[in-house]
Amino acid sequence: MVTIWYGLLGLFFAAYLVLGGYDYGSGLLLARGGTDRRVVLTAVGPFFLGNEVWLVAAAGILFGAFPMLEGELLAGLYPAVALALAGVLTVTAAVQLRSRSLAGRPAWDRAIIGGSALAVLGWGAVLGGLLQGVPLHADGHVEGVGHVVTPFAAACAVTLLTLAAVHGAAFLALRLPGSGHAQTGRRLVPWALAAVAATTVVGLLSARVRDAVQRPAAAVPLLCLLVAALVVAGGALARGRPGLGFAATSVALAVPVALVGAATWPYALVSTADPGASLAVVDAAASGPTLRLLTWLAVPLVPVLLSFQVMSWWVFRGRIDGRAPVYW
Repeated sequence: MVTIWYGLLGLFFAAYLVLGGYDYGSGLLLARGGTDRRVVLTAVGPFFLGNEVWLVAAAGILFGAFPMLEGELLAGLYPAVALALAGVLTVTAAVQLRSRSLAGRPAWDRAIIGGSALAVLGWGAVLGGLLQGVPLHADGHVEGVGHVVTPFAAACAVTLLTLAAVHGAAFLALRLPGSGHAQTGRRLVPWALAAVAATTVVGLLSARVRDAVQRPAAAVPLLCLLVAALVVAGGALARGRPGLGFAATSVALAVPVALVGAATWPYALVSTADPGASLAVVDAAASGPTLRLLTWLAVPLVPVLLSFQVMSWWVFRGRIDGRAPVYW
């Protein structure tokens, strides 16, 4: 049961990165200019707040099913988590406040762009921090916060930023008429591939990452899948197939979560200070009765969440036009 709940935690966080990723990717592309920013936000509008529910659900699983991991994760990766949440809150507030004042709209647009960058950079640093380990001691104390600031964590943050930008372009190509966003996405794919390659090299050169990765044989196929997804996305966008391109970029956003989980298994947190202090998944989980209670609660709630997501995509499927409701 512990493995199932750990898989659910990864699944929900991956779903958040995929769904919230095109929100933040679209926000990043507002910096391009030359297009009606309200049209871009209208394309995202029907899904924006619903996508953030997956982050709330993932946090609920973390707090309820893995209380030990929650405490050590927030302590060990506090700066990266704080950066990500600051970005999420900034985007949420700016999107809903930009239409309150015509004069202040440019400032709120800049806040959307900056908040989107903060969110994906922060989550990328969190994933990088998990993959490189934290200085966790046997008494459960994490020493300092400077360990988060490493070349590998920075490379992971930049990589997730490029993946979100490509994902946002693929989403807008799917939702908006014209081929401009598809071409933007195609041009961004080489940058994303370069970021993935650079992060891989930095990871291989990092002794911390090499020591923290428990199963390199599981990480390599997932890394190849990430590269393949980006290549497929670039080809699909170039051929005018945004649906396939969006599916491929969705895979690319989900793979990093699976890679971190598979590479560090059976540990939830790998200690760089004392290998014996590493927090195993089974030790991070709540008690058996608690997990059984959570299972009974999840059985009706998870299908409802999935049904809502499918319904929203079905209702608002296709490209938007002049009759689409304006949100912000």
